[in-house]
Amino acid sequence: MSKKVIIIGPAWPLRGGLASFDERLAREFMAQGYDAAIYTFSLQYPDFLFPGTTQYSTEPAPADLKIKVCINSVNPLNWLKVGNELKKMRPDLVIVRYWLPLMGPCLGTILRKVRKNGFTKLICIADNAIPHEHRPGDKAFTQYFVQPIHAFITMSEKVKKDLALFTDKAAKQVVHPLYDNFGGSVAKDQAREHLSLPAGDKIILFFGFIRKYKGLDLLFEAIQDKRIQQAGIRLLVAGEFYEKREEYDALIERLGIAGQLILRTDFIPDSEVRYYLSAADFVIQPYRNATQSGVTPLAYHFEKPMLVTNVGGLPDLVPDGKVGIVTEPDPEAIASGILRLYELGEDYFLPHLREEKKKYSWNQLAAAIEEMAKQSV
Repeated sequence: MSKKVIIIGPAWPLRGGLASFDERLAREFMAQGYDAAIYTFSLQYPDFLFPGTTQYSTEPAPADLKIKVCINSVNPLNWLKVGNELKKMRPDLVIVRYWLPLMGPCLGTILRKVRKNGFTKLICIADNAIPHEHRPGDKAFTQYFVQPIHAFITMSEKVKKDLALFTDKAAKQVVHPLYDNFGGSVAKDQAREHLSLPAGDKIILFFGFIRKYKGLDLLFEAIQDKRIQQAGIRLLVAGEFYEKREEYDALIERLGIAGQLILRTDFIPDSEVRYYLSAADFVIQPYRNATQSGVTPLAYHFEKPMLVTNVGGLPDLVPDGKVGIVTEPDPEAIASGILRLYELGEDYFLPHLREEKKKYSWNQLAAAIEEMAKQSV
């Protein structure tokens, strides 16, 4: 009889990096012989708390996955119902994603119920313990959430250290696996034709949701650098605004950089991701602060050299001068780093990228989860 694993977290019909991650992890456990299913949210965020245009995917449901859409993040009666259902089911493993303290009361209550069966191991993949944007109640919600967990997986040293402020339970750091579920790369000229981008231009890419901590404004200031302008480098921004766009529009106008920008600021569906990564020369992550980034393993998968700033766990994942360039989160330093990428060229980085990406396996993550479950009491 197959072991049963339940993943609690975002999945279809929700969209975004967490949903892609959870679906890919479910497939890994299925490949290893588990009976795997995902319990996801019927209501993840109330609309007034969601910064984007929609929480929902336009892609078809994954035909190969068992996804139950059933968790209401703001309804305590629902939490008890889901918790009791999972308690009676007695899965061998429940893997829960934790990325935002707002989810602490909901997920913490469900897990308290499950733990009462005295059988199921509860393993948390912690994306953040202390959020990028602070809100009242953060500490209390996280403290409530961590109590029923048996052990934790983190994907950066910073999150592991932050977790230690809330719990002394076992935690293991594992590198963020490659996002290999978006298909393979395509030739750069084909990708640019598909996206209607100029074939011969120098194009760097900022990819993902636009939030203050990701430092897009720093990158805009770097793009204004005379050296960048003289080199003819353009910036492709591919991702949805998760804060007020007007501030960025005003900055673009003030800096006079509209001609250097290609703005594709709608949500990028999964089926289009490979074209954006394949079309770029380099991927730029100008973060002000960070734990880890899902963009890094995405760039590894498509073998794109990166620039990252020296914050959080980012430089640990991008060996400087081998798979990319590490700079300080400062416009002049970022501009110099971009120029250094072009000076070295894409081909210089490829052997290092291909060697380094071997570390980023889903099998390694699944094995770490199983190891933590076995050690837990």
